[in-house]
Amino acid sequence: MKLIFATHNPNKVKEIQALLPEHIQILSLNDLDYHQEIVEYGESIEANAKIKADTISELYDLPCFADDTGLEVEALGGKPGVKSARYAGQEKNDEANKEKLLKELEGKEDRSARFKTVIVFKHGDKERIFTGRCEGEITKEACGSEGFGYDPLFKPKGYSQTFAEMPASEKNKISHRGLAFRQLIEFLKA
Repeated sequence: MKLIFATHNPNKVKEIQALLPEHIQILSLNDLDYHQEIVEYGESIEANAKIKADTISELYDLPCFADDTGLEVEALGGKPGVKSARYAGQEKNDEANKEKLLKELEGKEDRSARFKTVIVFKHGDKERIFTGRCEGEITKEACGSEGFGYDPLFKPKGYSQTFAEMPASEKNKISHRGLAFRQLIEFLKA
């Protein structure tokens, strides 16, 4: 089975392909030579995932899905949230985003946070939504070199390591994206 993942991000594709049965082949937007950026103008994580899934499902006659993820920090009123990828400015810059987040949390005791991933699956007129959340906290400094984005700053509840310090196989068992994708996989198997 071929399935389009509406992303240009090779890190996401690699993370998800590891979770899927071998008979499901993921095609990214890069694989389809679709190099336009889909403008994420939604006011929520779910809205942005839906925008991406709708855009791609109108162009290709294959099942597709899109995800959007946000980091919600309690002490910042849920920010960066839907703006997580561009928290420090219009250009996506992981280092600048992490730096801004740490600066805004300086002196704050409550560092609790959650990652939230929403996946929108579309095939023809069928649409399904899957959500995964992972509770945790923001560390005071970056730790680890695995993963991407805010992974070096996020320590999941009940763990002593950040996502960036964990092997991908361990992270995928507990991460927001892993939880949402397992729901999608169960749906695809049904």
